[in-house]
Amino acid sequence: MKIILASASERRQELLTKLVDDFSVIVSDFDESSIEFQGDYSNYVIQLSRGKAYAAAQKIKDDAVIIACDTIVALDGVVLGKPKDGEEAIAMLKKLSGRTHEVFSGLTVLNTNNSQLVSDYAKTEVTFSKLTQEEMERYVHTGEPMDKAGAYGIQGYGGVFVEKINGCYYNVVGLPINKLKNILKGIGVNL
Repeated sequence: MKIILASASERRQELLTKLVDDFSVIVSDFDESSIEFQGDYSNYVIQLSRGKAYAAAQKIKDDAVIIACDTIVALDGVVLGKPKDGEEAIAMLKKLSGRTHEVFSGLTVLNTNNSQLVSDYAKTEVTFSKLTQEEMERYVHTGEPMDKAGAYGIQGYGGVFVEKINGCYYNVVGLPINKLKNILKGIGVNL
């Protein structure tokens, strides 16, 4: 059966190649602002990933297995999304500096042939070292933080800020591949 990744993220596409050789990409046009954060991070990211999966399903005619994911950074009861500008990126990095935060990814797999839907989430704790103003400004100047939740990419320059992690590294990158492997095997997708 055809496998579709409902994401424009190059990081997610690269990670999916660790599990499957042949897949298509359909960018979901799901309006993430239609889901309101109600205080439960795991439920929030699952709802976002389901919305993306269903939106991608509307764009296809043939049966397929659709994989959708959404990742957030959580600190002090607040969701840190993608920064709007450099100033907001620095503000986020200041909040993360010297502290431990959580990264949540919601993962949904939808088989359009039989409407089977499996959703789950992953949580990873990430601890940053103390950052100087100069380090934050230099990092923001690279442009890397601008398309990433929490204003950093662990797989890029932002990785030097990470003192330790507890949980799945690939979750922080944006696709918890061990959890995805288990979901796909559970619904009968041969890997």
